[in-house]
Amino acid sequence: MASSRRRQVCLRSGFWSLLFYCVYSHLKLVLAEEVDGCDNLRLGQYLCNDPKIDEATQEPENCRDMTAWVECLPAPNISCRLSNGTEFRFSGEEVGFNKTIPCRNVSGYSYKVAVALSLFLGWLGADRFYLGYPALGLLKFCTVGFCGIGTLIDFILIAMQIVGPADGSNYIVDYYGARLTRLSITNQTYRKPHLSL
Repeated sequence: MASSRRRQVCLRSGFWSLLFYCVYSHLKLVLAEEVDGCDNLRLGQYLCNDPKIDEATQEPENCRDMTAWVECLPAPNISCRLSNGTEFRFSGEEVGFNKTIPCRNVSGYSYKVAVALSLFLGWLGADRFYLGYPALGLLKFCTVGFCGIGTLIDFILIAMQIVGPADGSNYIVDYYGARLTRLSITNQTYRKPHLSL
């Protein structure tokens, strides 16, 4: 009887000691943790607004040097350090920081117009004239689209956005439209080694 009582007291004191240690270590971590800057928040701790899209270019209105800024709102009850150094606890309504997103350089050449010209008037070289390649346009006009073969090849190249405007800009494509992004492999590209069987 006395040994079971002693065992219960020992278990209770062990339980309370363990509980006290867990609460103490958790509070120590929470209170000692340094608050990061708002721009270092993890994915899911903030929500960025959609950029305002310019109707004429179909790119963000504040696009400069291939980047644009969007406002990001930290989630409710997230604390982070603002750019001026003050710590702030957000309610989900305030803008916490700005994030950069990529945008494209466009100069007035529409993708839809280029594809339509290539499809219907490509044999006359109208697509190449439109994109700023007058020599190739004249050559296609004189040879009737290289007897149709050049017309077909140009249509495929323009539809795949491989041939673009001569000034190096990008096509105007709807912001949520069929844009293609070229991926290139260079010497700095990481290549996953093949597993031998």
